[in-house]
Amino acid sequence: MHDTALRDWMGRNLKTQGYCLSNTERRGLWLGLRFPTGACLALVITGVALDSVPILLVASGIGLIAGFTRRHPFDLIWNHAVRHALRMPALPPNPPRRRHAFKIAAVWLLTLAGLFAAGLTTLAVVLGVAMIAACSAVTMFNLCLPSIAFSLWERFRHREAVTV
Repeated sequence: MHDTALRDWMGRNLKTQGYCLSNTERRGLWLGLRFPTGACLALVITGVALDSVPILLVASGIGLIAGFTRRHPFDLIWNHAVRHALRMPALPPNPPRRRHAFKIAAVWLLTLAGLFAAGLTTLAVVLGVAMIAACSAVTMFNLCLPSIAFSLWERFRHREAVTV
């Protein structure tokens, strides 16, 4: 029972990101949907652990591309290489809420790079650990905090438009 509740919750988290997947599609994409965020998580952990401005700038650039295109750069690696080796389905395009979350991540990573470059290491590490926690949540549980905020904002705006 607990396993079913967790699976349902993680499915609702994907809906919050804007995905419209059947249960069968969701089960087939369980690893693929985690691949881009997991790869970015590895970059962020490495960048923060090494106080590496170049790694964080690269991660920010990846986030920027992911935020303004329908495909995260690591989606392309999954779709054209990894999935074939694992015999898994291709990833669908990223929905707008997920892309908006990538834009937030890009700015956050750029901020981390700037803080490290300016010698504000303690603040950079604190914000870096928060970023690592957020990346971990979306990678492990499909729990994307910016997507939740965008979803709430959309509901608020829709309710406001209906009452006017």
